Amino acid sequence: MIAKTTTASLITLLALVCSTIHCSENIKADEAKPNVLLICVDDLRPELACFGVDYIHSPNIDRLAANGRAFHHHYVQAPTCGASRFSLLTGLYGGTNNGALFQRAQRVQTTPNSVPPSMPAWFRQHGYTTVSVGKVSHHPGGRGGEDWDQINNPEMPNSWDRHLLPAGPWKHPRGWMHGLAHGEIRANAKDMDLFQALDGPDSIYPDGISIEESLRQMDQLAADKEKPFFLAVGILRPHLPFGAPAKYLKHYVDTKLPPTNHPIKPAGKTTWHRSGEFMKYNRWNRNPNTDPEFAIEVRKHYAACVSYADAQVGKLMERLKKSGMADNTVVVLWGDHGWHLGEHAIWGKHALFEESLRSPLIILKPGMEHRGESTDSMVETVDLFPTLCDLTGIAKPNFVAGTSLLAILENPQASGHPAISYFKNAQTIRTDTHRLILHKNGFAELYDHKSTAKETKNIATENEALVAELTKQLQKRLAQ
Repeated sequence: MIAKTTTASLITLLALVCSTIHCSENIKADEAKPNVLLICVDDLRPELACFGVDYIHSPNIDRLAANGRAFHHHYVQAPTCGASRFSLLTGLYGGTNNGALFQRAQRVQTTPNSVPPSMPAWFRQHGYTTVSVGKVSHHPGGRGGEDWDQINNPEMPNSWDRHLLPAGPWKHPRGWMHGLAHGEIRANAKDMDLFQALDGPDSIYPDGISIEESLRQMDQLAADKEKPFFLAVGILRPHLPFGAPAKYLKHYVDTKLPPTNHPIKPAGKTTWHRSGEFMKYNRWNRNPNTDPEFAIEVRKHYAACVSYADAQVGKLMERLKKSGMADNTVVVLWGDHGWHLGEHAIWGKHALFEESLRSPLIILKPGMEHRGESTDSMVETVDLFPTLCDLTGIAKPNFVAGTSLLAILENPQASGHPAISYFKNAQTIRTDTHRLILHKNGFAELYDHKSTAKETKNIATENEALVAELTKQLQKRLAQ
């Protein structure tokens, strides 16, 4: 009897020891999971030194590219903030307007089982602490209501442990979103200057205070040794109005800018528009399409905002290094769409031309080989969800539309795939050689990117077979 009890006790003790060891191994495995720092930059076109535009002062983003992989042919799903961020944060093709995430939130509340988890929710379910600061979803801080600050009206239910936007002197997220220096809030856009550059520290413009909160959150997350983190930081500039501290404009005072490519309004049916978002601001009765000197001023103020955004990236990367977490953190810098600076006589986004849809993407992963080698392989925003799963070792969901970019991160020469985008009444597919834009009424635009004409000459009528082939590919992808 004693022997049996001793044996039983020994077995129980061994089980407890094994259980303890197993728990310990799990904790170590969790600690070993890479963190994620996702940096979302608003209205950032791939006009950076690391993307071949040497007059732009972007040393911090360039440093990130020098240590990671810059994707020179990354395309977003939609040329507008809300719909593009929907695809980033869900891994799905989806709505075409800025309310796409709120529409999803409504479905989550009414029929929760019909809506797959968002990317941050997926990471949260797999043991990550998820935090968002700034403009990550469409509304900075991720809430609805008149001033975008209603706690009980989340844009992304069940996704974030903390979803933050310190509005400071701009009073509320809506004020922060279109703010100029010292708390100036947009009421009527015609009364707010299109661009501005006042002397002062970064904190006189909205990004300055939200980045300080991001740094505080990073310190807090790094101090928690029990769980990995998924920290998403949204940088507002270079979104309209183009306001940045004067020190960033000084980089461009004496800069001679290159001429704008294909600045003429396109003939025939296209997705061209009148640049309404841009034109509604106070422009001092000047139009950059007819006033070349004003066009240069606008471009320089946009560039100043890019340099201001770049400085915020530098603060994030410096704090990540200081935290001791840099060697175990995947960093992604993503632009939510492109932006026309006069190409096709458009000032803004909201078109299906290359300038609206192509945006910067840079990924840095721990232990990366071929650091600093960029890739021309074509990819799209929906690819980021499965890619981050691969890079962190968590399960990849079977509901996402994208393809993991792990192969390209390991070898910049690896193949990409055509990119799908859409907006309002048209859809497009971009291949290595062509872009097809298919309108709802069946009208087609086909552009040859091997030619010097690129997206200025519609060759659809003389290439019916290619139009039919690309239409089939486009419809098949969107039907998934």
